[in-house]
Amino acid sequence: MAAVSTDLADLRREYRNRPLHRADLDPDPFIQFDRWFQEAGKVEAMDTNAMSIATVGPDGQPSLRTVLLKYYGEEGFVFYTNLGSRKAVEIDNNPQVALLFYWHEVHRQVKILGEAVRNTIAEDTRYFMRRPRDSQLGAWVSRQSSLISARSVLESRFTEMRERFAKGEVPLPSFWGGYRVVPDSIEFWQGRENRLHDRFRYDRDDDGWTICRLAP
Repeated sequence: MAAVSTDLADLRREYRNRPLHRADLDPDPFIQFDRWFQEAGKVEAMDTNAMSIATVGPDGQPSLRTVLLKYYGEEGFVFYTNLGSRKAVEIDNNPQVALLFYWHEVHRQVKILGEAVRNTIAEDTRYFMRRPRDSQLGAWVSRQSSLISARSVLESRFTEMRERFAKGEVPLPSFWGGYRVVPDSIEFWQGRENRLHDRFRYDRDDDGWTICRLAP
């Protein structure tokens, strides 16, 4: 069988959205993020809150996956996961992570570097009780990142959990919860023509945040 070899050198498009000037930026990166998030939500088809999160294993191997942002504010950026998953295990060993939002309709990216810290049980419980019931059951079903022999294993366990919690509320699993990424830097990237993109990075310091422009 011939090996796959595909040349994508000519697969390209120009980014012709409005420029990003230093004067456009709010001094507070969380306000700036909210502004971009709201603007993206008006034009993106779906999943504006989808973000990639990179973690690093003890062997130095990075790992990347997409999760859903469930809260943001001055305290940080919050997502939820199985606490036995690869990402959770790697975070517990090395809490330094990277987040990336990409909103292709507006040619924008936001990159966040910071430390992931565990939510409190109270925070986890408040969010868990707001999830649809089947999503609550799903949290009980999957031992995320573990090996399974077939999808039927999941379906069988889902039926089991549905019967187990047929009456009353579905409790918060002890192995499920959230992390809050507290940023040290937040970068805003605006696509521009000729690959001369606009990039500005906020860096945390003792007095708040400093802003610098980066070459594309």
